[in-house]
Order: sequence, then structure tokens, then C-alpha cells
Amino acid sequence: MGQGAAGQAAERHSALRRFATRVDAATPADRDRAVDALRAFAILGVVLGHWLVTALVADGGTLRASSPLQHMPWLAPISWAFQTLSVFFLVGGHVATRSHTAARAKGTPYRQWLTARLSRLFKPVAAVLALWTIAATALLLSGAEFDTIHTLVKLALSPLWFLLVFAALTAATPLLTRLNPLWPLAVVLHVDLLRFGLGAPQSLGWVNLAAGWLVPYTLGAAWTRGELDRARAGWILLTGGAAATALLVAFAGYPASMVGVPGQTISNLNPPTLAAVTFGLAQCGLALLLRDRLRRTMRRPLVWAAVAFVNLSAMTIFLWHQTAMMATTAAALPAGRLPGLHTSPDGLGWVAFRLAWLPVFALALTACWTAFHSYEHRGPRRRGNGPSRVIRRHRGPDGTRARIAHRA
Repeated sequence: MGQGAAGQAAERHSALRRFATRVDAATPADRDRAVDALRAFAILGVVLGHWLVTALVADGGTLRASSPLQHMPWLAPISWAFQTLSVFFLVGGHVATRSHTAARAKGTPYRQWLTARLSRLFKPVAAVLALWTIAATALLLSGAEFDTIHTLVKLALSPLWFLLVFAALTAATPLLTRLNPLWPLAVVLHVDLLRFGLGAPQSLGWVNLAAGWLVPYTLGAAWTRGELDRARAGWILLTGGAAATALLVAFAGYPASMVGVPGQTISNLNPPTLAAVTFGLAQCGLALLLRDRLRRTMRRPLVWAAVAFVNLSAMTIFLWHQTAMMATTAAALPAGRLPGLHTSPDGLGWVAFRLAWLPVFALALTACWTAFHSYEHRGPRRRGNGPSRVIRRHRGPDGTRARIAHRA
């Protein structure tokens, strides 16, 4: 019996390797796999970051949001590792600029190019909005606390702000291809000087919602132009960004956490502050320095197949990861206040239990992916559009290459 199980495991591993080899062979030789690796790491960083620093505390009949960073501020380095949005905007700027340049060379109209790119962003959103509209209505009718409903809906839909900003920058790509990143950086600097130094209204900070993410996005455009090919550029961004961030946190009163913390007067992320932007510069510098190493690592078929899968499922993973966490939390409520899931995140014990819950969140996200991944490709009416099915269906190099290029 043991030998039979071992044989089945060996067969599955062999089939996985064959599948990974087909994916590797079908990938165009000129594809920069480091770009896909950086995008995958950025998405997974956001997911793990949210799962680690977001807590839903059961307080009587109410669920309220909290964070271990609120009770244990010395855990701020967690946010340094998992707040990876700058890398996503860097890659987004690079890919959009490259795509627009290629579209212009082919004579593709701007409207057609933009429609194709934005449809990939917003098609999966419809499913999220529909499900949470139904869920919120059901909760209201069942008599659930309004504060609980507000907390759940806010967490579920919070990823959408990112899509709106990213879509706006994508639409403006033709105007941004030559913009020097120092210009939006200067805007962020002046906005923060006005807000924190001269007493200007805090609402002025929302200018940084565009300017702050313009910095890594225009760095991506500079990458496309070949201006960041030398290692020197990466080192300047890494060391300069890290030094500036350290000075701002140590002497200018900026929070050490690079994500919002409940109860904190200043959030580095909502809207972005100068510290968040300089930290993003350091992240972008590190990403650029890792490109060659990532390209070598992505030559391994199994690793590349995993990265390709994450890229083909990026929007589904991003949009549904909060729902997966909340579904797990809600489903476990009948069992009582479980540590790491319903309890206050005020000690290392909570952190240990939360780490143990991560595989359960991943299983819930897998269920969400199974139900909704088709929305990321050609819509729910056409079945079998998941990444693995697409690659299996297009076994020949031509078909698979066309699909991978479409998801660039």
C-alpha cells in the first residue's frame, strides 16, 4: 500500500515536470521572465502582507478590524517585506510602455490598445462586486451589525483603489513615456512639506495618490527606454531610497510602518507619503538589481511554470485574497473565538497562530480561484479558461506563445 502511494506520488511529480517542460518550451525565447517573476512576487507580497497584518476581532456580535502593528509597532519590518506595490507599478509602467510602443509600431489605435489592457483589469471586478453586493444585502436582512458589514465590505473592496489608480496611469501612458520620475517625486515632496510643515489641509495629501505611484510607474518607462540597464542605477535607487526613508522615519516623524495602522495619525500608504515613495525607490532599485538572477532562476521549468500560473491568475488572486481570509474567519465563528483568527492581535502568540492559519487562507483562496478565475480571461460563459487549461489546450508552441504574449 505504501509502495502504491509512493508510485502515485512519483507519477504525479513526473507529470508535473512534463507539464512544466511544455510550458517552458512554449515560452518565446525573447520573453523577459524576470518581469513576470517580479510581478508574481509583488502580488504574493501584497497577499501575504494583508493576511499577516489584518485581523478581524470578534467582539460580541461585531467583527472589527485591527492590526498586530497597532499593538506591536516593533513588527514594522513585516510591512517592509510585504508592501510591494511599488514593484508592481514599476513592472506595470515598464510593460505598458513597451506594449504601447509596439502597438504604435503596428498602427494599432490608442483606443483599441487601451480597451484591451483595461478589460484585463476590470472584467474580474464584476464578480467581486456582484458577490459582495449579495453578501452585504443578505447580512443586512439577517440583522447583522452595521459596523460588521462595513468592516467586511471595506476590506473586501479595498483592493479596488489600486485598480483605479493603475487604470488611470495606464490610460495616461502615452503622456508618461518621457516623464522624468523626479517630477512626480518633487510633487510628493512639496505636498508633504505643505501638509506637515506649513499646516495645509490634510486633504491635499490625496494629490500624492497619483504623484506617489507615478514615481515607480515612470521608472518602469525609463526601464523600457534602457536608462536603468546598468547596475549603477539599481544601486543608486536602493541606497538613496533606503537612506532617505531611514532619515524621514528617524528625524521627520514619519511612521516606520509602510502600511496603514488603525489608530495611527499618519498613514504612509493612505495617501502615499514621501517616506512611502522613497521606500518604493529602494524596492525598485533592489528589483532592478535582481533581474539577472531572476532570469537565471526562471530557466528552471518548474519555477517558471509556477510564476506563469501566478501571472495568469494575478487579478483573481489579488481581488479575492481578502474575501478568502474573511470567509475563513466567518466560517470558524461557530467554533468560538479562535486564537489568531478572532482574537486581538496583541502578542506573539497571536502571530504564531496567524502563521498557522495561512495554509487555511490559501485553501480558501484556491476555492475562490476555482469559482472565479474564468472571469480573468474570456468571461464566465466560456469554461476552461484557467491558466493550466489554456496551456494544456495549446500544446503547440504557436498557440501557447500567443496566449502568454496576450497576458504580458
